[in-house]
Amino acid sequence: MPKHSKVTQREQSNEHVTESVADLLAHEEPVDYKRSVLNVSSETHSKDKEVEEDSDSEDRPAWNSKLQYILAQIGYSVGLGNVWRFPYLCQKNGGGAYMIPYLVLLIIIGIPLFFLELAVGQRIRRGSIGVWNYVCPRLGGIGFASCVVCFFVGLYYNVIIGWSIFYFFKSFQYPLPWSECPIVKNGSMAVVEAECDKSSATTYFWYRETLNISNSIAEGGGLNWRMTLCLLCAWSMVGLAMIKGIQSSGKVMYFSSLFPYVVLVCFLVRGLLLRGAIDGILHMLTPKVEKMLDPQVWREAATQVFFALGLGFGGVIAFSSYNKQDNNCHFDAALVSFINFFTSVLATLVVFAVLGFKANVMNEKCVVENAEKILEYLNLRILSHDLIPPHVNFSHLTTKDYSEMYNVIRTVKEDHFQELRLDACVLEDELNKAVQGTGLAFIAFTEAMTHFPASPFWSVMFFLMLINLGLGSMIGTMEGIITPISDTFKVRKEIFTVSCCVCAFLLGLIFVQRSGNYFVSMFDDYSATLPLTIVVILENIAVAWVYGTKKFMQELTEMLGFCPYRYYFYAWKYISPICMAMLLSASLIQLGISPPGYNAWIKEMAGKKVFYFYSWALAMLISLIILAVFPVPMVFILRQFHLISDGSNTLSVSYKKGQMMKDISNLEDNDETRFILSKMSSEAPSPMPTHRSYLGPESISPMEMSGISSGRYGSNYLIATSPESEL
Repeated sequence: MPKHSKVTQREQSNEHVTESVADLLAHEEPVDYKRSVLNVSSETHSKDKEVEEDSDSEDRPAWNSKLQYILAQIGYSVGLGNVWRFPYLCQKNGGGAYMIPYLVLLIIIGIPLFFLELAVGQRIRRGSIGVWNYVCPRLGGIGFASCVVCFFVGLYYNVIIGWSIFYFFKSFQYPLPWSECPIVKNGSMAVVEAECDKSSATTYFWYRETLNISNSIAEGGGLNWRMTLCLLCAWSMVGLAMIKGIQSSGKVMYFSSLFPYVVLVCFLVRGLLLRGAIDGILHMLTPKVEKMLDPQVWREAATQVFFALGLGFGGVIAFSSYNKQDNNCHFDAALVSFINFFTSVLATLVVFAVLGFKANVMNEKCVVENAEKILEYLNLRILSHDLIPPHVNFSHLTTKDYSEMYNVIRTVKEDHFQELRLDACVLEDELNKAVQGTGLAFIAFTEAMTHFPASPFWSVMFFLMLINLGLGSMIGTMEGIITPISDTFKVRKEIFTVSCCVCAFLLGLIFVQRSGNYFVSMFDDYSATLPLTIVVILENIAVAWVYGTKKFMQELTEMLGFCPYRYYFYAWKYISPICMAMLLSASLIQLGISPPGYNAWIKEMAGKKVFYFYSWALAMLISLIILAVFPVPMVFILRQFHLISDGSNTLSVSYKKGQMMKDISNLEDNDETRFILSKMSSEAPSPMPTHRSYLGPESISPMEMSGISSGRYGSNYLIATSPESEL
């Protein structure tokens, strides 16, 4: 113990000791009971360990403010998926009806698991590797699996930021370069590029000018040098934002987290002023209730909740590990979760307002093109003028007039109607054309913006928003790698951060070759979904069933100063594991029903075609999944047979000076270690510390306290230790 500690002073005096050990320890240096030695002869060794652990706690960086931390969590959880995946799923799965299963699953799965990750990170103050080594050493591979998945996701996620950077710099032109098809010379004639003419200007710019994509995943085609430079720029931005840890990344979050909301609100206001925007929003809000009975809708809603909050990546744990011990992480979990949901709804309103405008523009274009066909048929006397209603004016043809004319012609010319090749031009059909993922941002949105007044300005704002959304998520993803590795192996963060970024850039070159977009799809669809689901299930099991929900609730009560709702006890113990197991089973069944494949862009046909992965690509896909989950069984086997040391004995829950160090991983269900020193029979007993232990939802009784008797402190004083962990 420290030389001038209270115990030593009492040892040198003849005063009677009437205080409890818990009171004395309140003035002591923090002690790790698992590693401490119980006699004065090992005083020097114990002192060295205490100083080392205390300095580790004091040296750990912390957020400058609560606002900075909340913005970091929001920036991490609110990402590109909120802007394009949620609106797509909403459009596909019944509009407003989709939000009901999403909100239900957010409450029963999302918030409890998000709260769990926040709590363990804040309590143990380590990255994902240290946290799961501490909670359950045999399941310590969970932390390593999280790091592997984070690395896989970071590899391709930054490519999307690179695409956004390319479009951002291309936006400083008028007209926008994707507003019209390019003209090529064919001998003495100038004609429209055939690939563009068959598709559209924005589609052509995306597939040919941006990606210069090959016809299949087997055709590498060499590096796309423009995308390579953009990828280098993206990794440079991530490296600079993180090189100083949370001191640098926290400041970046002020801009990267708030700026997207400014842009979304501006786009919403501008979108509502566009012609046809209300049609899009009404299409979104009109619920198709029958869709709620489809199990596929619930599966996709659960998957979206799962990824929207960033569960299993380790970024949530890493960010919360820099919090103070008394931070109210329960409030943080609810706040960030509902801000995430609000952002998804806001982005969906913006997307449907823009898509409503685009649908009206495309529908009007359809009406004009088909009206010209009808006029041509009238001039060629293929159609009779008697079929045209008298009030129809071709110079001011409305969609209503065209619909009436179309129905008359279809009824009269029923036998030969197909030969006329006339389109119905129904607005609802345009609104129902689902555009998924990158296509929504880089095709649908860019096409709509070409019709905006001052289109370059809106394009610059939109892609700057995408860069910021991606950067916020990338910072959280990289924290899921850097923080646990730095905590576990004590490497310098600056050097390790730069090394990670350089290594990731070199490996990421596979995504910027001509076939790179197909590898992005492979990583996005398969390298994260199954491994992350497995990781989160194991996290839930490690806390609720191995460590113990009762003990965990007790620790939360001590840390937060209040007992969390009993709902979390049942959610962690039963509801979340069952729901996650059902999600995993549904994902495996879906994978078995639909063999892995990808949509290839075929230049000659200027359209997409579905291909199944080649055997080598399938082997690569399976290897990614196995590599991501391999650390879990490997660490379990190594520690089961004592081939590597138990990582838990090098970790401790760090408190500031003046508080007791407590090894939460070694508390048994019914063993609450208490310290009461002996007292003279003539003296009054020392006051009991006010404390209530959470022993389950049925328990309301206060914690039992036990005492032991002895005389005064002698040369060898007594101190109780916590029992050894079962694991």
